[in-house]
Amino acid sequence: MRNDLPVAFAGVSGAGSVLRSSEPASLSPVASQAACLLEEAADLLVVHMDFAAALDRCEKGCESLLGELESEDSGSSEELRCSLCVVGIQALAEMNRWREVLPWVLQHYQVPAYLPPKLLELCILLHSKVKEPHVMLDIGSDWLHASANQHLPTYGLLVQLHLFHVLLPLGHFAEAQEMVEGCKALSKEQRLEAHRVIREKRQQWLQQTKEHPDSEEQTEIPWKAQLGSVSKKVLTILAQLGRVLGSLAGQFGSIPYKTALLAAFMLFLIVVKLDPASPTSLPFVYRLTQLFHQARSAVFSPQYRPPV
Repeated sequence: MRNDLPVAFAGVSGAGSVLRSSEPASLSPVASQAACLLEEAADLLVVHMDFAAALDRCEKGCESLLGELESEDSGSSEELRCSLCVVGIQALAEMNRWREVLPWVLQHYQVPAYLPPKLLELCILLHSKVKEPHVMLDIGSDWLHASANQHLPTYGLLVQLHLFHVLLPLGHFAEAQEMVEGCKALSKEQRLEAHRVIREKRQQWLQQTKEHPDSEEQTEIPWKAQLGSVSKKVLTILAQLGRVLGSLAGQFGSIPYKTALLAAFMLFLIVVKLDPASPTSLPFVYRLTQLFHQARSAVFSPQYRPPV
């Protein structure tokens, strides 16, 4: 996918600013090591085009920052982790492993609402480019509905990206209209332009439906054709399982930890059979990850909480 993500390359060049703007003495030894790994990764990606090695450096850099990110003064570490993930996303895309991008990013951030705006932007643009915007539907909605993100300077930009690259391609016109009307981060001109595009896309959708009535279902939900061997029966069972687990999530504190581990292992088997690297499995993987972190928070106090 060379040159498919020029924005990501801009992020790679911008990642160097973390190194140049931070004096070595201001970084802890761990952060300094991560900064060196970031510099190596960017060099391997842009100069040597050794994408696998670049991804390996990013992985090691993110892992080395785990302890630093839990401290109160973790601003530089957060910037480094974001820059490492930007380089890692581009490396995966260059190797045509774009299906692994979102699981890899969530491996380092766990909760979608905590994603830096730059990473969410890259993920939306990537999945729009490969014609699979449905993968970002729940992730983007969760991020945009998080109150902590609604005061960020780039919030309006992310709203527009989610609107034009996720909601409208999927035909979610009512949700798009509601988002535009309720977003205070958009200017009056931006709202008017968004309403105009929504009306235009809706008319195109209706016209296409009239001209090709037999393809209405395929047009409305194009990603269903990509479910492969995952049958509707399996999806229904998993949806019911998710609802049951959601209702029990608040009671995990009273369950013995060994029992919780056994349940987690059973869920892991389900996920493995569904191929967690596939975008069709991401909604289920995302839900199971949420429940795991809820159980972990309920069972352990912060000082005794085991690392993930």
